[in-house]
Amino acid sequence: MATRNQAKMTVSERQHRRFSESFKIQKVKEIETGKTKISELSRAYQVSQTSIFRWIETYGMMKDKPERIVIETDSDTKQLLELKKKVAELERIVGQKQIMLDFKDKMIELAEQTYGVDIKKKFSTQPSDIFGTTESNTRSV
Repeated sequence: MATRNQAKMTVSERQHRRFSESFKIQKVKEIETGKTKISELSRAYQVSQTSIFRWIETYGMMKDKPERIVIETDSDTKQLLELKKKVAELERIVGQKQIMLDFKDKMIELAEQTYGVDIKKKFSTQPSDIFGTTESNTRSV
C-alpha cells in the first residue's frame, strides 16, 4: 500500500487531470448529505477547496435557485422615523408634566407664604406627631 507522500502528485500532474461530471456530481451529493466534508475531499483527491466550491456551485442542489437578497432599508428607515417621532412625542409629554409639577410646587410655595400654613407633606414626621398623640397620651395595655 502506498504511503501518503508516495501518492502525492506533482503540480503539473494535478493541473492536467480532469474529473468526470458524474464524479463531481457524486462528490457534491456526498457533501450536501453530510457523508463527507470539503476538507476531507480536498485531501483525499488533492483538489483545491476552491475547485470543490465551484463543483458545488455548478452541480449542487441550490444551482437552479436564484440567489435572493432581501434589503429592507425602506421599511427600516420608516420604522426608525416612526420611533424617533414617538420618542420626541414622549419627551414633549414628559416636559409638559415637568412644567406642571414645577407650577404646582410654585403654587404650593406661594400658598404657604400667603396663608402661613405648611401645605407640603413632611414624610420625616412620625404619624403620632401628626395626630397630636404622644407616648404620654396613649395608654399602654
